Amino acid sequence: MLTRRHLLTLAGTGGLAVTIGCTSAESEAAQKFEFNLTDAEWRKRLTPAQYRVLRQEGTERPGSSPLDQEKRKGIFACAGCGLPLYSSTTKYDSGTGWPSFYAPLKNAIRTRTDYKIGVPRTEVICRRCGGHLGHVFNDGPRPTGKRYCMNGVAMTFRPA
Repeated sequence: MLTRRHLLTLAGTGGLAVTIGCTSAESEAAQKFEFNLTDAEWRKRLTPAQYRVLRQEGTERPGSSPLDQEKRKGIFACAGCGLPLYSSTTKYDSGTGWPSFYAPLKNAIRTRTDYKIGVPRTEVICRRCGGHLGHVFNDGPRPTGKRYCMNGVAMTFRPA
């Protein structure tokens, strides 16, 4: 039976998660990155879809990015600043509809906790410009057991 105490506990927990999420986002927004542009400069530099994902932390529809099917050898880089992020040697078909990798290149990404859907997830951002790339989950293949689930629109591909 749901009592008043249960409802108050649930409401308090939800409020705490929102507060933590806002605090985390605010502190990250204030964080400085090597590559900084004004909002107007980002809008000019990126397509509307890239801007929505990289700067507004959106998510593209699964199966909508040609990079999910990219099989050539090469490097996947940030569409915002060009920083190399992932090697094709760590790319695999996760069956999710998003380009997935089991490991990033060294010193390419940062992670932070995101509470947007009410539960904590690990968000992946570009180390150089802070652009939102996707999320990392603990259900990937060996050797890392990680699935870096990236928005294809947030990346470019350079063949080897």
